[in-house]
Amino acid sequence: QVQLVESGGGSVQSGGSLKLSCTASGYTAGRYCMMWFRDTPGKEREEVAAIHTDGTTTYADSVKGRFTISQDNAKNTLYLQMNSLQPDDTAIYYCAAEPTLCSNWPSNWGRGTQVTVSS
Repeated sequence: QVQLVESGGGSVQSGGSLKLSCTASGYTAGRYCMMWFRDTPGKEREEVAAIHTDGTTTYADSVKGRFTISQDNAKNTLYLQMNSLQPDDTAIYYCAAEPTLCSNWPSNWGRGTQVTVSS
């Protein structure tokens, strides 16, 4: 059973930065697509970024150029560096993992971490 635990959320002013972390256990690093999603009330869940098993990364248009996904396989940790944060980035951010191929509905989720951006 894959376990994912997010950390690093908090409150920041517009234009600020945060770095989220997701510590994983019960899986083999490098064999899962690792993703960040976010939930905002009144909006559909959005896939923010993904890092595929071959190391390639993909981003939602809304965060391209501002967010960077990365992972440290030695530490079993996934990161999301978020720069130039805007109030629209306010959401609960979830780490997710899916074996081999990325999925819109991954089978493994963390509990989420709140990010609040004030104007």
